[in-house]
Order: sequence, then C-alpha cells, then structure tokens
Amino acid sequence: PREPLMHRLVWALVREMGQAYPELMRAEKLIEETLRLEETRFRKTLSRGLAILDEKSAGLKKGDMFDGDVAFTLYDTYGFPLDLTQDALKSRGIGVDQAAFTDAMERQKVTARESWKGSGEAASEAIWFPLREKLGATEFLGYETESAEGVVSALVKDGHEVASLKAGETGAIVLNQTPFYAESGGQVGDTGMLSGEGGVKFRVTDTQKKLGDLFVHVGTVESGEIRLGSALQLEVDHSRRSSIRAHHSATHLIHEALRQVLGDHIAQRGSMVAPDRLRFDFVHPKPITAEELARVEDIANDVVLENDEVTTRIMGVDEAREAGARALFGEKYGDEVRVVSMGRTARERGANALGWSVELCGGTHVKRTGDIGLITLTGESAVASGVRRIEALTGNYARRHANETMALAKTAANELRTSLDDVPARIAALMEERKKLERELSDARKKLAMGGGAAASNGAAAGVREVGDVKLMARAVEGIEMKDLKSLADDGKKQIGSGVVAIVGVTEDGKAGVVVGVTQDLTARFNAVNLVRIASETLGGKGGGGRPDMAQAGGPDGAKAAAALTAIEKAMAGA
Repeated sequence: PREPLMHRLVWALVREMGQAYPELMRAEKLIEETLRLEETRFRKTLSRGLAILDEKSAGLKKGDMFDGDVAFTLYDTYGFPLDLTQDALKSRGIGVDQAAFTDAMERQKVTARESWKGSGEAASEAIWFPLREKLGATEFLGYETESAEGVVSALVKDGHEVASLKAGETGAIVLNQTPFYAESGGQVGDTGMLSGEGGVKFRVTDTQKKLGDLFVHVGTVESGEIRLGSALQLEVDHSRRSSIRAHHSATHLIHEALRQVLGDHIAQRGSMVAPDRLRFDFVHPKPITAEELARVEDIANDVVLENDEVTTRIMGVDEAREAGARALFGEKYGDEVRVVSMGRTARERGANALGWSVELCGGTHVKRTGDIGLITLTGESAVASGVRRIEALTGNYARRHANETMALAKTAANELRTSLDDVPARIAALMEERKKLERELSDARKKLAMGGGAAASNGAAAGVREVGDVKLMARAVEGIEMKDLKSLADDGKKQIGSGVVAIVGVTEDGKAGVVVGVTQDLTARFNAVNLVRIASETLGGKGGGGRPDMAQAGGPDGAKAAAALTAIEKAMAGA
C-alpha cells in the first residue's frame, strides 16, 4: 500500500493492552501520529535508497558483489540499513561485500573516538563522576529562596580539582546547597554572585547540572581568593530569575492552549526557557494558521489575567496522573513528582480540582499568573517532520516587542502617507499597481525584443532569414525574463506563419536561456528538442527538453548567444 498502515492498528493495541498500560490510552493520539510520521519517513528513506541503489548497481550482473563502501554510505548518509540493501539485491543474485562494509563502519568509529578524545569538553566531563560519588547530591533551595549561604565542597579548573581559585581565574564551584537553578527541563541556569569575607566575589555566569543532581556554578573570581571549605553568601540575579519564571509559566499556559485549539494529540517535544524569550516544540502534522495562533494567544492571556495563584505540590506519580497532571510520554519519573498547576477556571467548573494547566515540572514559576504580565507569540515554524515550534515573549519583553512593532507600523504609514488603519489597503493597491506596471514593462520589452510593431511585419528587420525553403527567426535578446522566452517564441511563430523560431535570452549575470519553436506543419522535418539541445551545447550547457513544437534549455555562457543561433541554422541546413 502507498499510504501508512501501522498507525491504523493503534486502536486495537489500546483495546487489548490499555488496562495494563493506561499510558497507552492517555497517549493514543500521540502514538498514532508518531507511528504515521515514522512510517511516512521510512517510506521516503526506502524510495530514496532504492533509487540510489539502482543507480549504483546498474552495471552489476548475477553473481557480482555490491561495493561495501557504497552500502555503508547508503546506511550512514541516507539511513538505508544494510539488511534492506541485501534484500533489494538478493532477487538479482547480487551479494554485498560485508567485509568492506564492516571496515567502513570501523573507520568511522575510530574517527569518532579520536574526535571525542580531542575534545577538551568531553575530557573534562570525567571529573564529575568521582566528585558526585564523594560529595553526593547538591541540596537545591531555589524553590523557596533566591539567597542563601553555602560551603564550598569542590573547586574545578580546566577539568581538574584545585584547592583554590584566585582573582581573575575562571572555574567551577560545587556547594553543599544552593538557590541557583541548574539548567534542566529546558530552563536555562541561573546567574548571580557568590561573595565571602575579605572582599571575595565570584560572578556566576551559568549553573549546570552534572550527573543528574550535582549543581556546578561556572564563572570567574572578580576579587579575593576562594578556598575549599569557604563559607559564601549566594545571591541569584533576581530580575533575571523573575523573567525566567514568567517565561516558564507561559510555556505551560501555551501548552494547554495549544491542546484546546489543536487537539489532545499535542505533546511537548522540547522547550527552551530563557530570561528574554521562550520556545516550545510540540507534535503536530501541519502548520498552524494565523487564526489558530491568535486563539492560542488569547486563551493563554485570559488565564494570565485571571491572576490565579500558581501552586506546586509534591505527589505520588500515580496520584498526580489520576489528578490529570500532564506528563511527557516515555519520560521516567520517580515515586514522587512536583506538580505545577495554574488557572482557576477548571477548578470552578469542576473539570480539574488542581487547575486549568497541570503538569509535572521541576522548574521555577511565578507566584500568580498575573506576574507573567503578557504573552506574545512571535513565531511558528517547522523544526522536524511532524514537529512544530512556537516562539514567544512575556512581560516587558512582550511589551517592548509590541511597541517596536507599532513603531514600525507608524513608520510604514508615514512612508505610505496614510493612516494606520488604511495601511493594508494602501499596500494592496501599490502591489496591484506594481503588477500592472511589471506586465506593461514585460510587454514593452517583448515587443522591443521582437523588433517592435512596425519591424515585426518586416521579415529582415525582425531577424527572419531563409534556410533552404524554411523561414528561421533567430534573435538574441537581453532584459527579458527567462519565463517569458516561450511566449516570445509563440509570438514569433504567429508572425512567420510557417517556420522555426529560435530565441536566446541573456541574463544580467551572463548566463543564457534558449527556446526553439517549430510551427506545426514542420514538426515532421524539425524537432524543437533536438535543435534546442544543439544550442545548449554551444552555450556550455547540457540537455534541454520540451515537445517537438516547443523546447527550452540553458547554458552558462551567454556570450555565445550568436554562435548558438548559428549552430541551429547549420543544423537546419543539414537536415
């Protein structure tokens, strides 16, 4: 069958196994859509791979061996598995050189290993394993506070443990506890300042999480010297954290609004939450319309304006799911999870006791939805097959974006000498006027290229010559769009009544396009495709195509336009 099949069997799987695996019922639409997309992609891979396989094996006969290096290229570059290559060739009695395939695979592995060894970042990562074993997990205080005290447990510089970091040195600090959020779940790490006695200051430029629960503060010592065991005052950049909170809470609202507008199959496929923007990737098979985006934005902002309290609860994972909390399908969760809920409408209607948006999440969030201020969707695009991306701004960033957009609109209105309300109509009128002028200019250029009205009736002036008993209109033209060459040839055929029309158009960058037209009464003697290919070769090109009465080709050397026309004339004379 040409259409995907596997996704149509999901309902049967859910019916048979849904009681034992309730996540199948919750994610039925997502599983169905994912299977459909995967099978569609595989069919494309199969088609592409078979085409390349046919081309590369065209000269082989029964008993021959297919090149193992080529088989590996099919696998590595085009995603075409070895067993498929073997199956495709088996019916023709052709084997695959598996030794060469294996050698190519090993060469790639060696290259990859050497690349990994040469990576300073990869080499330095090894330091965190013994540190995590020695120090244990870092206690995170950032849900309750943005300032605290901590003790330096480890200092790392250039991938090695050190006893101290001096002023001007860049490195990483591990503390026994911290209010700094480490990058995870799409939320960027916090920045801020660590300070101690004697004027010690360490500016944190990023916070990373190693091995799941070891928080690492990356930055530079601005003054003093930091030693193991030092007690430090830890201060997160408050304004930056506040903006991150707003953007993270906004992703939850956008997620739920997308479900309401597009359907329950919407499922997160990644996110990025920064202080100045957010992006949200999700499963959806087609672009979102402007109307749908507007509805998503309106719904999310309605919840912002409710100014409902954002609550977090620690719950058992089964209890959370029963309460309607959204989880990422396939994600592993511990026995207890953090549930973030917001939006009072659902609670008031009895739809969900926890809230309108209820998700399992370890990130930091606003206290009330009103703290988000405003959500503005700024972009929607595709990032992979079946995966869409929404970009958005909140709070002051959204307000600035709105102000900048309004300023651009006012500038456009001033340039157009009209009001803001009339800008769309004015632009539409200008575009229509431009199209009309372009048509008139194109017509004028075509008339000029064909010798003008008076010259068109005069054979010699119009570039018409006799080749034996056949008329040939041969012209080289400039300033004509390549797409208009065929219409010029049609006009030429009408002018001469019976004969051949050959027109070479030279572009501004020196390339050429050529069109040959043959009137219907002469197609038995002259084939437009053959003539246009002769011209294309003269212009440095290859091939050409069309019908016996009209064909088109091109070439890189427009300077040989006259020679291409002469080549057509000689071919006609010899026919």
